[in-house]
Amino acid sequence: MPTFSSLSLRRPRLGAVVLAGALSVVAGCTDLTETPLDALTPENAFKNDPEILAGAASVYAQLRQTQWAYYNLSEITTDEQIVPTRGSDWFDNGRWIEIYKQTWTANSGSALDDMNGLWNNMFAGVAKANLMIEVVEKSTSASKAVNLAELRTLRAWFYYVLMDMFGGVPIVTTTEVKPTARASRDSTFKFIEAELKAALPNLPERPLAYGRVNKHVANAILANMYINAPVFQGTVTTAGLQRAPVRATEAAQYADAVINSGVYSLASNWQSNFNPDNASSPELIFVINNTSNPPGIGNSLPQRSLHYAQHGVGGGPWNGFATIAETYRKYDPADERRKVWLVGQQKSFVTGANVNDRAGNPLVFTETIGDITKATEAEGPRINKFPPFITAPNGDSHPHKFPYFRLAEMYMIKAEALNEQGNPAGAIAILNQLRARVFDPDKPLGTNMSQQEVRQAILDERLFEFAGEAKRRQDMIRLGGFTAARQFKNVTEGYRVLMPIPITQIQNNPLLTQNPGY
Repeated sequence: MPTFSSLSLRRPRLGAVVLAGALSVVAGCTDLTETPLDALTPENAFKNDPEILAGAASVYAQLRQTQWAYYNLSEITTDEQIVPTRGSDWFDNGRWIEIYKQTWTANSGSALDDMNGLWNNMFAGVAKANLMIEVVEKSTSASKAVNLAELRTLRAWFYYVLMDMFGGVPIVTTTEVKPTARASRDSTFKFIEAELKAALPNLPERPLAYGRVNKHVANAILANMYINAPVFQGTVTTAGLQRAPVRATEAAQYADAVINSGVYSLASNWQSNFNPDNASSPELIFVINNTSNPPGIGNSLPQRSLHYAQHGVGGGPWNGFATIAETYRKYDPADERRKVWLVGQQKSFVTGANVNDRAGNPLVFTETIGDITKATEAEGPRINKFPPFITAPNGDSHPHKFPYFRLAEMYMIKAEALNEQGNPAGAIAILNQLRARVFDPDKPLGTNMSQQEVRQAILDERLFEFAGEAKRRQDMIRLGGFTAARQFKNVTEGYRVLMPIPITQIQNNPLLTQNPGY
């Protein structure tokens, strides 16, 4: 019987340096599945373009690490997902409930595992990027400018994740190993902003291979940063967030750069963005290029929520993640996007037949959860946005490309920017354009809405559109409700918009200071 202690062994390896096929088009250049960076230096390796490309693979590989801690903290800290304790399953010393209730401290279970793991993994990405940047700067490669722009964009992304979760962090741009003090969150924001803008002129218009970054990955990150600027450039005290000025004009500018590029288009079939073969979607901008072959470098998203009996991959799913009734009931029953949540009698993904729980009773997922400390194995709607790949060789080998950014988000950012600029009608028109592909018949939002009502509509539409894509924490901090009370959660301390710096990191680096409130 799975428990979280055993399931945790199936997480992506912290030190794995693999690239899930993103560069497989470079046939025969080198094996990209393992690069021992600790044995490589600018002097003894990376002498030609194929070798440089192989070294860059280790930097791309680090993107996969966000699919565990960053994903879980972005989802479970909100009203979107919850991990109840089910008997002896998913207790793990109360860590999952701690994340949902926002009761973490700098040395609690989630800080020592999830937050600490995230910190280590993102700085490992920074370190790998720094090594490769040093290599490329010393090279005579004909692709030097493009390679540097690509690596600086990836490094900026790792810093983006750190800034999103922890605020200001140490900014390290060399391979020198020494304690470094934290920069402010605003300084971290400006560093990322400058890196992306410096990279833009040398990034290609279209990816050089599937999964590699291009100009519009940088544009998408910038659009997201500017719409979040009131948070990212604000100040957090023990009293909560003091917002910085809105930067809607710049958010719209960079969103428009992607929208008007002609490189991407909205998928006519919304669900096709998330199926195992979603590499064919015209909408995905920045992805983790998961694969099922070789095993172990895909994602485990279907495993986390589905019931043990629902398919046979990797010994069966883990029966963990669910949502609360209030969130599920926000969806219009006519909205196609509601189908990502499973309720009622469940079926096998292999045979289509009804399945039973472990006691032999019909497996019926409920809309409600009675007690998150002692839930039954069938309580709570389950997210199935990324349906299982039933021939995956094990539980962390589902091949769905995980989308950091889709074209739909660029439209959403443009809508939010218009609303902040005093044009709620323009925002509603964009929201209705997105709604048109998921309602039949069409069910547009009304046009007579105030700016604040449109803000709420945007927050709701982002839930419906991006559930399961690690967006909800950021959206609720920006648009409201993250630290508010909700079902099973009473803690409302405003400083929790930032995670604590794990105590282990402060012990390792005496120059680090703790976030307010912790």
